[in-house]
Amino acid sequence: MSSIQEKPAVLLDSRAFRQALGHFPTGVAVVTTRGSDGRPVGLTINSFSSLSLDPPLILWSLVNHSPSLDIFLNCDHFAINIMSEAQAELALNFANPKVEDKFAMAAHQDCEEGIPLIDGCSARFVCENYQSHEGGDHRLFIGRVLRHEADGHAPAVFHQGRFTRLAMA
Repeated sequence: MSSIQEKPAVLLDSRAFRQALGHFPTGVAVVTTRGSDGRPVGLTINSFSSLSLDPPLILWSLVNHSPSLDIFLNCDHFAINIMSEAQAELALNFANPKVEDKFAMAAHQDCEEGIPLIDGCSARFVCENYQSHEGGDHRLFIGRVLRHEADGHAPAVFHQGRFTRLAMA
């Protein structure tokens, strides 16, 4: 019986791999924090996932070349803002590096930890920056959830490179 370690590495076409991953619909979130200079920082992610119920942990990832990587590595807290389907344009703005003041376009308020929480989201999670790990060309962040809320708005969904809607039965 052969083990996984004995099998030769497979070279994948990264573009085809990314397209294949796009067949898995994901939610869309904006992760927010504050830099050491007090400036609000936020960016769009679709790598959000639940990790553990006890303790309450979530997981997300950030590409290693992100200009915001050091800010998230060094912050004490961050928030995951699950975008509603009405917030697709806002999510695109937070994903666009050319948009300088992303928070100017987003109604938001600070939580008691000083982290911006975006209004009108499907759900929000305030997290302690619990752990981070290397993960290939990304950094994996684990947050310990301190508080959460859900507003009941339909979530933004991303599938095959575009926003779509859930079909409600």
